[in-house]
This record gives sequence, C-alpha cells and structure tokens, in this order.
Amino acid sequence: MTDKVFWRDPYRTTLITRVSRVEGLDVVLESTLYFADSGGQESDTGTIGGYRVLAARWQGRDLVYTLPPAHVLEEGDTVTVEIDWPRRYALMRLHFAAEIVLELVKRHLPAIGKIGARISEHKARIDFAWHEPLTPLLPELTREAQALIDADAPIVSAFSDEVAERRYWEVEGFGRVPCGGTHLKRTGEVGVLRLARKNIGRGKERIDIYATPR
Repeated sequence: MTDKVFWRDPYRTTLITRVSRVEGLDVVLESTLYFADSGGQESDTGTIGGYRVLAARWQGRDLVYTLPPAHVLEEGDTVTVEIDWPRRYALMRLHFAAEIVLELVKRHLPAIGKIGARISEHKARIDFAWHEPLTPLLPELTREAQALIDADAPIVSAFSDEVAERRYWEVEGFGRVPCGGTHLKRTGEVGVLRLARKNIGRGKERIDIYATPR
C-alpha cells in the first residue's frame, strides 16, 4: 500500500522515496506526494525521478503513475518526487471553496441532489439535480461562504477510519465532512469567492466557483 504523504503534509512539494513496482510505463512508489484524480479533484502535475508524470490513478490502496516510454526506472530505485506547487495550492483552495458551497446549498435546499463535481486549477464546479434556477440563492451562498473564509478558522483534516483510509475535514462550528482530498490549514487561504450559475440541461443546475487570492 502506497504511503500517502499528501494527506499528512499537503504543503510539501518534494519527497525522496523508492520504487516498489514497475509494469512497463507504470510505476508504484513506496510513498508519494502526488495526488491522483479522485472525488472530482484533478491530479497533481510533476515529476518522478526527473520524468514527467503523464497520468495518475488509484488502484486499490496504491497510486499508479504512468511515465514516458524513455523512463528506465526499476524496482528498488531511489527517486525524487516533485509536484507543481502553484497548481496544488490552487486545487486545494478551490476544493475547499467547493466543499463549503456544497454544504451550504444542501442546508438551504435539503432535497437537492448532487450529480457531479470537478475541481480544476482555475475553477471548480458542482452540478445538481434541481427543478429551478439557483441564481436567486447565489448572493446568500456567497455571503455565508465568504464569512466562513474571512473568519480564517482552522481546518482539521484526519482519518475517521485509518484502516479503511476514510478521511474527513472539519471546521468547528460549521461541520465535519467526509473527504479524501488535500486540504488547507485555514479557511482564510481560499481568498475572495465568486459564484456563477449555469443551466446545463432540463432539471440540472451548475454552480461555477472561483477563488481569487488576497
């Protein structure tokens, strides 16, 4: 099982580790900083042993990285993992912004259904099954979310079940939410929030989420 350092220290950008398995272009590491696409959060970008990672995926409790055909890594090799920190930090900020918005939407509209989400470097989106435009709700969502951000409250991120690798984040007074992504230390790191509504089909609503650093 890959040791997932990105959960313990999501602010770390460089790690020396060993290759535990090689299958053609795919490699598995003993430990890693490099998050792979999960829960709507896009993968990191970066290098392993100096080779650009072309793709990353979860395989059970392991993370598998696809490297270029020219790579010569072998099992047991010591390698340096480096991630693109500006991208990681942008993903963390937008991820948490999206989590806040989702929780607030569910509180305002308990019957609403989430049908999709995507967290990219420049914006996040959440898709809902809902019968009317969400536009009238956006000012209140923005106000409530920004108030939590501006409080600069600490964010706890930990295991709810370490054996099963189930994790959560929690802000005291706001709530505890199951989530296995990478998380900020404080809400204030999100910055200034902006929301936009988009209709993506009959009975479907999308909220686009933007976060500008202060």
